[in-house]
Amino acid sequence: MASGTLTNEYRHEPVMLKEVLDALAIRQDSVVCDCTLGGAGHSLAIASQLGSDGLLIGIDQDDMALSAARERLEASQSTATHRLLKGNFGDLDELLCKVEIPGVDAFLFDLGVSSPQLDIPGRGFSYNEDAPLDMRMDPGTHTLNAAEVLNTYTEADLTRILRTFGEERFAAQIARAIVRRRQVAPLQTTGDLVEVVKAGIPAAARRHGGHPARKTFQAVRIEVNHELDVLERGLSAAIRWLNPGGRICVISYHSLEDRMVKRMFQDLAQGCICPPDLPICTCNNVPILKIITRKPQAASPEEVARNPRARSAKIRAAIRLKTLQKRL
Repeated sequence: MASGTLTNEYRHEPVMLKEVLDALAIRQDSVVCDCTLGGAGHSLAIASQLGSDGLLIGIDQDDMALSAARERLEASQSTATHRLLKGNFGDLDELLCKVEIPGVDAFLFDLGVSSPQLDIPGRGFSYNEDAPLDMRMDPGTHTLNAAEVLNTYTEADLTRILRTFGEERFAAQIARAIVRRRQVAPLQTTGDLVEVVKAGIPAAARRHGGHPARKTFQAVRIEVNHELDVLERGLSAAIRWLNPGGRICVISYHSLEDRMVKRMFQDLAQGCICPPDLPICTCNNVPILKIITRKPQAASPEEVARNPRARSAKIRAAIRLKTLQKRL
């Protein structure tokens, strides 16, 4: 995409927009950070709630997404200042230091893997398009790609990745099929991978549960981009940067992400952890967060019918408490 050209890939409907705005409770003078800017679907609505004293920070590691987002925000009626930063939210500390702000009032993480840049066939994320096995979120920075993972990792490592990151029932069989195939010729395209996955899964299992390669593609993509490590770093940094009373909202799309968000929120919302028979507290553990979603919010049936991207989305949100302590 040429710089400044807004393509259809970046016009997708933001997932659970009303729920996101309710969770963030944006004031006109807020500092809001959209850590997964994409084409600015959520950020446009956030900017519309900010006044001239508000600041919107948008982060994305994809140049095309940043270009599309900049065009949309500049064309909007918002009077808020916006700063768009190229980078990975795993490096949130470094990125926010560039903006020279003392804190942030609201953070949004939309972890959707169906973001517009991933839909471009040549990037190798889709099992529906034949393309080189790449899967890097930021090809200009990352060197490890999907082809290297599939053609060099041991069978044991491939099994672990597929089982852990893809929750793939047939991880061992698929890993064995990958190793067998690459002994004949290296896997080079997404079509090669789909073919191998189908060979590794029993015929009866291939007829149920969606595309048979979906979990394998998810697992390889997570490995290539170290997504869970990045998410943990990004969430920890965001909570450190939150002003007292500030809010964090996370949209996840698969159980691995959701469990990580749930675990971190629960841990930081926990108070005293002393044994119940102690007469006084000695741990000095005080909660940092208050969870405002007792159960994760899901998209309404109406939204799912209108926007299939929302089908597996779950929202968890929390508020930074005013009490500060050393756990972070």
